[in-house]
Amino acid sequence: MPEFGYAGRILKIDLSTRTTSELPTSDYAPRFLGGQGIAQKLYWDDVPPQAAAFDPENALIFATGPLCGVPMFGGSRLQVSGKSAAPSPQRLDNCNLGGSWGAMLKFAGYDVLLVQGASEKPVYLFLHDGGVEFRDASALWGKGAIETREILKAELGDSVNVVAIGPAGENRVPIAILLADQDASGSGGLGATMGSKHLKAIVLKSAKSKTKAANPDRLKEMGTYFRSLGPSAIPEAGGLPLMFTGPGTKKDPCYGCIGTCLRRTYQGKDGRRGKFMCGSAIFYKLFEPLAGRDPLVEHDLSYYANKLCDDYGVDILALNLMIVWMVGCYSAGILTEESTGIPLSKLGGQEFIDVFVKKLSLREGFGDVLAQGLPKAADIVGSGAIDYVDNYISKGGQPSINDPRLYCTTALLYAMQPEPPMAQLHELSSPILKWLEWRKQAPNGYMSSDAMRAMAKRFWGSEAAVEMGNFDGKALAAKMIQDREVAKECLILCDFLWPIMYSEHTEDHVGDPTLESKILSAVIGQDLNEEGLNRIGERVFNLERAIHVREGHKGRQDDILSEAWYGKPFQGDFTNPECVVPGKGDEAVPRIGAMVDRQEFERTKDDYYRLRRWDVATGLQTSSMLRELDLADIARDMEGRGLLA
Repeated sequence: MPEFGYAGRILKIDLSTRTTSELPTSDYAPRFLGGQGIAQKLYWDDVPPQAAAFDPENALIFATGPLCGVPMFGGSRLQVSGKSAAPSPQRLDNCNLGGSWGAMLKFAGYDVLLVQGASEKPVYLFLHDGGVEFRDASALWGKGAIETREILKAELGDSVNVVAIGPAGENRVPIAILLADQDASGSGGLGATMGSKHLKAIVLKSAKSKTKAANPDRLKEMGTYFRSLGPSAIPEAGGLPLMFTGPGTKKDPCYGCIGTCLRRTYQGKDGRRGKFMCGSAIFYKLFEPLAGRDPLVEHDLSYYANKLCDDYGVDILALNLMIVWMVGCYSAGILTEESTGIPLSKLGGQEFIDVFVKKLSLREGFGDVLAQGLPKAADIVGSGAIDYVDNYISKGGQPSINDPRLYCTTALLYAMQPEPPMAQLHELSSPILKWLEWRKQAPNGYMSSDAMRAMAKRFWGSEAAVEMGNFDGKALAAKMIQDREVAKECLILCDFLWPIMYSEHTEDHVGDPTLESKILSAVIGQDLNEEGLNRIGERVFNLERAIHVREGHKGRQDDILSEAWYGKPFQGDFTNPECVVPGKGDEAVPRIGAMVDRQEFERTKDDYYRLRRWDVATGLQTSSMLRELDLADIARDMEGRGLLA
């Protein structure tokens, strides 16, 4: 059993038979580290390729990393993996939650929890004192995720930690989320997967204790260095803050974190307090001006909308895209209030959000059409309805963010994933937002074009990688981003804090990509450098690729983009209102009207496949490459299925 960084056990629960079993974490940690890595190896081992998202054979895997429970560094997070109905076709998906539930799982004695099967009637799991209880959840079925949490805490004690689903998950709405303590939400459609198992909630009761570190003195040194790099000021997004301060707000860090990110709560006029930050806070603010409200002055309606969505259990990013589509169709006369039963003319007010979220979550009337996903909904509506959404979705009907027509590197990031790879996209866009502050001569605008090039050379492989108007250097940049970010998801480290790519306090304003491996080495007592950690990221990235191919992905044939990105001019981006990107020297290149050049993109894919050591013609992996990455068992399975080049 690993002594440092791990609890040492993996708990497997079968809801169909109401049985449990355990595995040693040491069977998985040396190759896959934790988090996404261990979760995906368990998925590979336990979920048949032909299983659908709502089949009992599908698994829902809750995984922590070796830094979970270690204070300060933002590593006490939770990764949830399983097949999801959100992408089309259905694919393995992952989500990442903050708060405290992940740390409490480890303190309960488990690094990973795998739930398989399906209960005949609603149930919740209660993990305490080293055992598991299967408890009847019939009285909770139909209640909101927040309400469920409050009921269970009132019954079992405020010290328990709860992750639950709302009515959207129960009704298998593909954009359903999981919601844990501190309103930590996990998207990717896995709330619907949880609902298909008739699993309403998982409750943990554990004795709090810190995760043991092999070298606490070295870890303390790393903490001092981490603080010296300093937190970066949170940039605004389109004039709206992503971090809200002022009356009613309060800092709300995840377990053990120093709390320098934008995670905060807000107390509404009703006296209730909940998480209020980032996209979940501003999603309805974007529409409030339509109802004559000033989103910069008052927060109560946007807070109400935030908590309404949390309680029903729906993904706000996907919800936002649905609203944009409905408004476009309503303006064009394709949708009406009569045909939808939704007060579309009252967008920006409370009545609209109340009716819309309820209908969607309960699959009532037009809500059932929306619950089938936007591409399918547009097909059902017809009359050119797809034209009002295809500019804003990636392949598989997923919402797009950091559009490849704006940031060309994201074309490769999108093409290689069935879902929006949010952490990878953020690594690309975050320093560019800091560069925009420098262009505006903001007080904290230190990320000059020279600093951007120095950062790009260190983190993305070349200075050319920072020039977003062409594909030069983008294949290597994409590979480096993917390997690093997947390694980060194995640890699991907070996306707001990591990687530290830039710093106000270094001479050249370039951050330090070696810090993650040094912290990990101090915790687990094994020397691992930056290259070794990224090698684990590369291994896990290739494991996920093998999973997708085993489940039907056809390699290069499916490594595609939304057709709209090739043929429709770029219209704008909320977070980058100027729609400019770094060019040569201090040049700012405008991207309004830009499109992805198909031929250039295909040539860049050739370069990318070569760097990955995949077959260029097919985009399939090779046996030799998988074996070099210590994935011989994966190679044997794929060879037997004829799925390697």
